[in-house]
Amino acid sequence: MLHPSVIWLIVMVLFLVVEGVTVGLVSLWFALGALAAVLVSLAVDNIWVQIAVFLVVSAASLAALRPMSRRLLSGRAQPTNADRVIGARGVVTEAVDNLAGTGAVQVLGKVWTARSTAGEAIPAGEQVTVVRIEGVKLLVEPAKTPAGART
Repeated sequence: MLHPSVIWLIVMVLFLVVEGVTVGLVSLWFALGALAAVLVSLAVDNIWVQIAVFLVVSAASLAALRPMSRRLLSGRAQPTNADRVIGARGVVTEAVDNLAGTGAVQVLGKVWTARSTAGEAIPAGEQVTVVRIEGVKLLVEPAKTPAGART
């Protein structure tokens, strides 16, 4: 029968292989727990103590290191100059008609192709608000004007 330290080494290698395949920091915590169990197994023959060390170290490393690793590895969105048009008002220069696939809007001095978020047609000359960007198209909705205001 294999010595417990060899079994823990095999378990650690398996967790590292899973980590290498997934590349998502899924099982690294358990590999650290298995490493601790290997070290304990060299000094203590009680399998229950080794399992307890494995579980405690795995849980502690998961709790302590996962939030930090997620923060470091998460890709932060880099805003672009195009993002500044979101929420901006513009004027329809070519009638927006999703069915016909036409529409252009001038926003912040630039002309963009546009589509309506609700699918309704928006005639030329209307003011619109940019809701979001999809590819190179702006998705717009008619601008809400205060009561009594003229457009």
